Amino acid sequence: MSQTLKLTIDGMHCGSCVNRVTLALKKVESVDVKQVSVGSAEVEYDETKVEPAEIVESVNRIGFSARQN
Repeated sequence: MSQTLKLTIDGMHCGSCVNRVTLALKKVESVDVKQVSVGSAEVEYDETKVEPAEIVESVNRIGFSARQN
């Protein structure tokens, strides 16, 4: 079943940051990136295959500070 996850992301400043976050999110299994902009992201994910915490961690691992809205 598909769920929507909205993230607030601190530490993003430019288009390059947007690209880095987008690529990190796309690498997470069962995540469909809907929107990424400076400071936020929105994805849809299959709750049977991935937990929201894993999605948040994928952004934190590349040096940003993400949290669920």
